[in-house]
Amino acid sequence: MGWRLAGPAFVVMLAVTAYPMLNAVYLSLFSYRLTDPGGREFVGLRNYGVVLSDGLWWQDVFTTVVITIVTVAIELVIGLAFAMVMHRIILGRRLIRTSILIPYGIITVVSAFAWRYAFALDSGFVNKWFGLGTLNWFGQRWSAIFVICMSEIWKTTPFMALLLLAGLAQVPEELQEAAKVDGASWWQRLVKVTLPNMKGAIMVALLFRTLDAYRIFDNVFVMTAGANKTETVSFLAYRQMISRTALGLGSAVSVLLFISVVLIAAVFIRGFKVDLGRMRGE
Repeated sequence: MGWRLAGPAFVVMLAVTAYPMLNAVYLSLFSYRLTDPGGREFVGLRNYGVVLSDGLWWQDVFTTVVITIVTVAIELVIGLAFAMVMHRIILGRRLIRTSILIPYGIITVVSAFAWRYAFALDSGFVNKWFGLGTLNWFGQRWSAIFVICMSEIWKTTPFMALLLLAGLAQVPEELQEAAKVDGASWWQRLVKVTLPNMKGAIMVALLFRTLDAYRIFDNVFVMTAGANKTETVSFLAYRQMISRTALGLGSAVSVLLFISVVLIAAVFIRGFKVDLGRMRGE
């Protein structure tokens, strides 16, 4: 039954993504520039060696990992708080849920431009409101990464909250009431009852957001264009393929990015299965 339900979507996704993925693997085996199509040369795995031996690759991986860990961790905490509010609120429930989900409905490029203008040195209002003078947020690496993380958190926390809200709905109310009768505090009920019974939802939310955050591109492209060591792995692939027209190296970076995403997904899926087994009492 599972394969029958998921089969049609799987076939469509495979048809759409299989050729680009295989073509990227194929191109990564060549020294190939779009401006010199006649000079294409088969080099095997040399492009991968060039990428992995370059300090820029590891710098971009480090930047990507930092952004991913910071944004996903903060989104999990804030998203859980939002989910609990949306789950418990009675008066104005639809209005509150709609208000919380508004940022997620905004196109990422639009929100990135809004955050860039808010923190801009000349036209931004953040420096004026907080009396920061002429602080150039995008002129330094960590301040720029801070703004990128903030924009990502603001944009995608509602998605995290939506997934966690579905998990909260699966927590038996009888357990909450029994914990109250036994004298458990709010924090004890959260740690001992709520969170253990929504581990599955938490793992799914973390998986989706981690994979999405690791492939971050739009915010970096709009705010810094990779300047001041804010370049991520996705932006590195874009710069190699589009700006430098080095299809071979760019494809190698894309394949390595894909492998990284697969490894992350494998780790989360394995943990997800363990949590499901514990929930079933195995």
